[in-house]
Amino acid sequence: MRAGDLTTPALLADAGVLERNVATMSAARPGPALRPHVKAFKCTPLAGLLAEAGHTGFCCATVREVEGMAAAGLGGDLLLANEVLDTRRLGALMATGSARVTVAVDSSETIAAAVAGGVREVLVDVDVGMPRCGCQVDEAPRLADEARAVGLEVRGVMGYEGHLQHEPDATRRAAAVAESMAVLATAHAGVGGEVVSGGGTGTFDCNHVVTELQAGSYVLMDGDYARLGLPFEEGLVLLTTAVSVSARGWAALDGGLKALAMDSGDPSPVGDGDVLFCSDEHTTVAGTFAVGQRVGLRPAHIDPTIAKHEVLHLVDDATAGGDAEVLESWPVDLRGW
Repeated sequence: MRAGDLTTPALLADAGVLERNVATMSAARPGPALRPHVKAFKCTPLAGLLAEAGHTGFCCATVREVEGMAAAGLGGDLLLANEVLDTRRLGALMATGSARVTVAVDSSETIAAAVAGGVREVLVDVDVGMPRCGCQVDEAPRLADEARAVGLEVRGVMGYEGHLQHEPDATRRAAAVAESMAVLATAHAGVGGEVVSGGGTGTFDCNHVVTELQAGSYVLMDGDYARLGLPFEEGLVLLTTAVSVSARGWAALDGGLKALAMDSGDPSPVGDGDVLFCSDEHTTVAGTFAVGQRVGLRPAHIDPTIAKHEVLHLVDDATAGGDAEVLESWPVDLRGW
């Protein structure tokens, strides 16, 4: 089957790029030094490839991702790297023996929720500079003591320097990461445990504190990360069809906001053309096109783009448009909550 036989918009993943990106990251962060974040791709067949590469512990963002990974036989060590106030489904899953689940906690309330739901292992989540989740560094030892007092095992600490992932200047990025991770190291000294978890694709080469890196986007990359000059290639393409062509110099493609995430900017056409704007079902591209022509768009942010689709098509060359050979079609089976 060729990609041109698919109904568009269709999401294509380049098999060669995927293989090279996985190999590059595995060389830098082998085995348990990498805890791939499945939120980036939400696809258990792709997660299975990472397990084959030696990365058998995974990071999840939702309870649904944890459940899906366990159902796929990939539940050996799952970290839900988010605060959760209803852990009943996690406790029920653990009771089946199909998964080891650790959750992030940053308050007395999240500790109580873990206990109430039957979760037994936690990481203390620490604010390292990103205004999102995490306790203050001086609160971490107290929360660890509180968790242990109610019977939880505290495996260590977690801290995500998400605000630094896309810093374009490598020198400034490295310096700021070191500053953030000094906070996490201080917290770890007071909490204990064998795990220091954090980081991501953008800081994979400059975060020297974490024992496990929570990277996910590197597998197929996206336009925003591609600006950083990292040793990973863009391998995700939304294949569209030109459904209308104007004599005034543009074409309307049949994939828009409902098929592409726009939080990191416009997609980039594969080949010629310039994106003018995206609307619900269309992307308008300036240039010379023919009605029926297949046009690829590279998303600026792959994580929420993939989450909009039910299937990810693995192809031999994602830049070949309709001529790409479809090798496999994988379900995006970790969507939902």
